[in-house]
Amino acid sequence: MRWLGLGGLAAIATGATHYWPREGVFNPCISEDMPESLKNHDLVQAAWEGIPQADFWDCHVHLVGLAANSTEVRFDPEMNSPRHPIKLAQMQFYENAACVESDDEAANEKYIDRLILLNRGVSPSSKLMLLAFDYHHDLEGLPVVEGSTLYVSNNYARRVADSRPDQFEWIASIHPYREDALEVLETSARSGARAVKWLPPAMAIDPSSPRCDDFYQSLIEYDIPLLVHADVERAVHGAKLQDYGNPLLLRRPLDHGVRVIIAHCGSLGMGKDIDKGKAGRKIPNFDLFARLMDEQRYEGLVLGDISAMTQINRIGRPFETIIERDDWHHRLVNGTDYPLPGVMLLFSIQAMVDQGYIKKSEAKVLADIRRYNPLLFDFVCKRSIRYQGKRLPPKVFATRRHFVGQ
Repeated sequence: MRWLGLGGLAAIATGATHYWPREGVFNPCISEDMPESLKNHDLVQAAWEGIPQADFWDCHVHLVGLAANSTEVRFDPEMNSPRHPIKLAQMQFYENAACVESDDEAANEKYIDRLILLNRGVSPSSKLMLLAFDYHHDLEGLPVVEGSTLYVSNNYARRVADSRPDQFEWIASIHPYREDALEVLETSARSGARAVKWLPPAMAIDPSSPRCDDFYQSLIEYDIPLLVHADVERAVHGAKLQDYGNPLLLRRPLDHGVRVIIAHCGSLGMGKDIDKGKAGRKIPNFDLFARLMDEQRYEGLVLGDISAMTQINRIGRPFETIIERDDWHHRLVNGTDYPLPGVMLLFSIQAMVDQGYIKKSEAKVLADIRRYNPLLFDFVCKRSIRYQGKRLPPKVFATRRHFVGQ
């Protein structure tokens, strides 16, 4: 997850008003149905061509708890403190993106209601995969509550998903250093978890550590993939161990035979080329991701989650590459990183026009869709973007197969 901080604002400001979103700086949080002219627009219909709507599972949807005094969901109190202006700015943009307010006692219920509303606007049969999020843990396997930006329990994620099985699936989050990690994984697997989510830099997980080996073996036994963040992390502060976001650290679970879905395709920041030992220099994390994708031994194991890749700080070579690489397409998995599509300043439709990805006529339609439904915007945008005459094929968006019937 990448909420917009002051650094993101500064980056956009350098482009002056040219790249400020025509649909507004703040999410209008429209709750009315989208006009039929948009629902049935040719651009939307073209986006669905070849995609079975029941197979359209969004693999990256953040489930968060905003209301206070809960033991199952938690936010770092500094996120709502004027003493921490950067965190506060992030929180305010995040709340606006999700159309809720953290001081509302019904915030959690309203967040879920908003998700259902938006998902229905995408398709009557699509599903959202809700992410739990474990605490940062220390080397003894104990939770570091005060050092964790976000916590969403597995029980909460499961209950929400079970309450609307027509709308939701869920993804567990289990720190592998926990003493009870294997027991929690077994319980989660038997309770319908479709994957396990890690954010190593914030959660203080070294994916290359031998202490994860038993956890990896259990993932294989339950046939559950690992959805793991593998580039720089600026939003969920937590442990602040950026080196743990190096994609090459994922060789260990891959060598065990774990299916690993690399979030955002490692499309941001630099990582050390640790394959070359001490002499390794820092190169783009996306290049390290590409190296893993291109190793034949990982053909059936490493996949790329394309969530957030159309953000203004990510479009460019990484997104162009995933469009060009036909041989990768069967291993790409669509997700939105919701609620980020609702953070208006994170995306620039005008920048996509300027780079030749979309037509001006398409830009107007996408801007109108986004005002009503950020989830539908994310999907139609990804399907509309073209590079060198190519676009992402239907198989990238038929994501259900990666989580069911393996």
